[in-house]
Amino acid sequence: MNPLTLQDSLNRRVFLNSACGTTGTAALAALLQDSAAAAGAVPPELAGLPHHVPRARRIIYLFQSGAPSQMDLFDPKPAMESQRGQNLPESVRQGQRLTTMTSGQASFPIAPSIFRFRQHGECGMWFSELMPQMSSLADDWCMIRTVNTEAINHDPAITFCQTGSQLAGRPSIGAWASYGLGSENRSLPAYVVLTSFGSGRPDDQPLYDRLWGAGFLPSRHQGVKFRNSGDAVLYLSNPPGVSAAMRRNTLDRLNQLNQLQFGSSQDPEITARIAQYEMAFRMQTSVPDLLDFSDEPRHVLDMYGPDVSRPGSYAANCLLARRMAERDVRFIQLFHMGWDHHGGLPAAIRGQCRDTDQATAALMRDLKMRDLLSDTLIVWGGEFGRTIYSQGGLSADSYGRDHHPRCFTMLLAGAGIRPGTTWGETDDFCYNVVRDPVHVHDLNATILHLMGVDHTRLTYRYQGRDFRLTDIHGELVRGILS
Repeated sequence: MNPLTLQDSLNRRVFLNSACGTTGTAALAALLQDSAAAAGAVPPELAGLPHHVPRARRIIYLFQSGAPSQMDLFDPKPAMESQRGQNLPESVRQGQRLTTMTSGQASFPIAPSIFRFRQHGECGMWFSELMPQMSSLADDWCMIRTVNTEAINHDPAITFCQTGSQLAGRPSIGAWASYGLGSENRSLPAYVVLTSFGSGRPDDQPLYDRLWGAGFLPSRHQGVKFRNSGDAVLYLSNPPGVSAAMRRNTLDRLNQLNQLQFGSSQDPEITARIAQYEMAFRMQTSVPDLLDFSDEPRHVLDMYGPDVSRPGSYAANCLLARRMAERDVRFIQLFHMGWDHHGGLPAAIRGQCRDTDQATAALMRDLKMRDLLSDTLIVWGGEFGRTIYSQGGLSADSYGRDHHPRCFTMLLAGAGIRPGTTWGETDDFCYNVVRDPVHVHDLNATILHLMGVDHTRLTYRYQGRDFRLTDIHGELVRGILS
């Protein structure tokens, strides 16, 4: 073929591919892990994966977007009651960065939590009264109280948690898992994302698709967002008048044309496109079956609570996550919005806990009943914590809290996690880490480790540099591993 003709052909192909690159196409591409067949030899960075025997076959990441208040849920500070309304000592704050929302306050009045705490389980783990169901599983949880991050505002903080960088454009953790480990289900994506709106603050911080994007990794590894209404994946249903047999016939003819073009150009993306079309056809059956709860027993639905019957709710998404786990989806991520409580925190956080407490506990119990928790890693938490001082006015029954990156709490359970463990300690003001800090890079390194991946060896060369999820940082948190 004439070089100019070949170039024109490739340019047309690139244009058409990008013009047709819908969410549905990305969803189907995520399932392609036959890299050797679709794109030549396996890249060196993928050789030998998994690097060691994995403890977790899959991850369910329950991301609480907006930043839950750790001292109202997990990290009690009873000594603060005697200092209610007093100004936070400068010796505690140490000139640390504040957001523009409170930097202009004349004072920083200490706002003790109004919620009662008590210890639960044989391990004696502390939980707030707001979480009666999750606290009943205390002996299954590992609570890390000393997670810390570098960002102080939502968008860079969530981006940092998901991608290891505050700047947009890097691959998300789920995309790295898909790239390194692929999919164990040929009919569903390796990485699926579900979203829900919290009742605590329905107009909370927005989420962006780049948070589960592939960055500079091949686009087939980006997370596939299931919509809350209509087709879960765009263009999944056949148009009116088009039957499955007609679709099959169309795909067969497209396959023949693509094979002819591949014979001319030897472009590996053409074989990848063929596989995407085939996956699209399979998903037309697999996704409706996944979303159909009619085969779930009544007692299981009741366990998740009344919201389970409302598509797009946190409860429905938790049940959907369990159904995906049964089908060996590699990385399942739920984003629940509504935790950004700068004012009126007590009322708002009650709503958030009503959304999440029962359904989270039901998901864990459901996985245990099906013997899936032992090889499923559960992660629960947000992008940073909340300040002990009140943003705005402080009253006996209401207060707000600003962003706080210095320390916050995350929960883990399941595969490879030491159950009944409380890790790390914060100071009396829940402001600074006193013992056993866990940076976000450390957390992500540990998550990858449980999946059988050495975080220092899973890299991708881009613009002349080898990138990885944890950049040049990250240490395993060995004390939380079983």
